[in-house]
Amino acid sequence: MSTAATERRTITALVSVHDVMPETLPAVRELLTYLSSRNLVPITILVVPGKSWNEAQLDELRGFQERGAVLAGHGWSHRAERIRGLRHRLHSALISRQAAEHLCLDRPQICALVSRCHAWFREQGLGSAELYVPPAWAMGNVSGSGLRDLPFRHYETLAGVYDAVTGEFLRLPLVGFEAHPHWRSVPLRLWNAVNLRAARPEVPVRIAIHPHDLSLPLARDLLALLDKPISFQCYQELGLGK
Repeated sequence: MSTAATERRTITALVSVHDVMPETLPAVRELLTYLSSRNLVPITILVVPGKSWNEAQLDELRGFQERGAVLAGHGWSHRAERIRGLRHRLHSALISRQAAEHLCLDRPQICALVSRCHAWFREQGLGSAELYVPPAWAMGNVSGSGLRDLPFRHYETLAGVYDAVTGEFLRLPLVGFEAHPHWRSVPLRLWNAVNLRAARPEVPVRIAIHPHDLSLPLARDLLALLDKPISFQCYQELGLGK
């Protein structure tokens, strides 16, 4: 397929806003206002429960839900307490910095974290979240049958989305724009180009947006992508488990 044809074709996209926590709410609010003004919906909002949420901030999450956003779990603190082992050290340097909290935990600790995250939504009157996205997409030492014992239905990794009930794994391309520090712009732009070429109407691309992306070096790339002909859908429409 030629580059021109790639530019013109309509793609299907799943849009998620990451790192939603009390300190990022102002930026998230502006981002959601922009996306809504362009009719770029539905949006999945990845919430970090283990922060100091007050009632007004929880009310804002409920307001997002009322306007059609879907809430998902996103770790607990979104911060690794320590860097554990070579794999975590490399992941931290290349991708996650201090965000991949699962990578410093053993399997029982990860399971406890995920279960605590799931329970938090009901405790706050936010319903029951079905999707869990570990910070930096790093699930750690839990996969396959281990996820079937955990309370979320779907789990997202760098490679795609896993249905813990049926055992089905759907590979999906992923693009992101959090180019911070600045040197990450080049490898991230290359990653995005490769993944966008894999997007089709029948193969959704996951567009991961972080709260401050519109002020980071790849902001123009993000806006240009959102200006393309895109059909938006939510994770519940993936057809997993049907």
